[in-house]
Amino acid sequence: MLGFAEDQKNRRVPTNLIARCAISFVSASLAQFSLSMVPRLFPASSLLCLFSLSAIALLAMAGVGKLCKKLVRVRASAPALVFFNIAFVWGVYVGVVRRVISPLMDILLNAEFLMLIIGLCSILSTDPDYVTNESSNLDKLGGSSVSELVPSTCGIPCELATEDSSIPLQRVRYCSHCKKYVKGFDHHCPAFGNCIGQENHALFIILLFGFVVTEASYVTCSSQIRTEAQILYKTEGQISLSKNLGISTMLFCLLQVPWQVVLLMWHIYCVCFNIKTDEWVSS
Repeated sequence: MLGFAEDQKNRRVPTNLIARCAISFVSASLAQFSLSMVPRLFPASSLLCLFSLSAIALLAMAGVGKLCKKLVRVRASAPALVFFNIAFVWGVYVGVVRRVISPLMDILLNAEFLMLIIGLCSILSTDPDYVTNESSNLDKLGGSSVSELVPSTCGIPCELATEDSSIPLQRVRYCSHCKKYVKGFDHHCPAFGNCIGQENHALFIILLFGFVVTEASYVTCSSQIRTEAQILYKTEGQISLSKNLGISTMLFCLLQVPWQVVLLMWHIYCVCFNIKTDEWVSS
């Protein structure tokens, strides 16, 4: 009887994952479709106006997504959502944008997209340095300087303290999402579907930097599509679907870059001053 229950549980896990990925695909498709309507409905608007309308469209789709989650009782997978958006933007680049840029820039931008996909898969599968058995790993975590695991102010996480210093040499904190202790725990990243700890913190910052560079490069390249679209609208009074997609994906990336730059600067600041995000939030 126990074996049957365990088998049923194992079957539900991949089914639930498939359902979450399907919801993520639909959500990404609807978000990109709603963005493509912005330049189509307001072809003569300024970039600032298009930017504002795109932000409103994405917020509206986020609200619709939350409503659908309550109705179907299945939430989207954030890493899958990130993957599908990257894939969509890359597809539009290959089909629309690449023809208006130089061969060298084409090679560089394709390489950037490829590295994003590889980096996302890597951070999903990388062990952030889980502590599987705290009592048997204390010696590995700090040598003779380790005294005990002391609960933090928020009650759930723990951090590694030392006898001769008020600042922990190595932090071990509890992730309530993964239900595990993580060495050098910084935070749990829903977008990348993993804890950010000692083993993958550098990869996280590199990947975040890669997102900023790739999206900024795409905005620069796809801006030429918008210039062509404005000329076409003045002469023919309409803009083709391909150019609409080029402009909408440019707006999508333009919306991502500002907050990602702020996030990147914050994490670089934390590294420079030996601050962990979870500790800062808990303090």
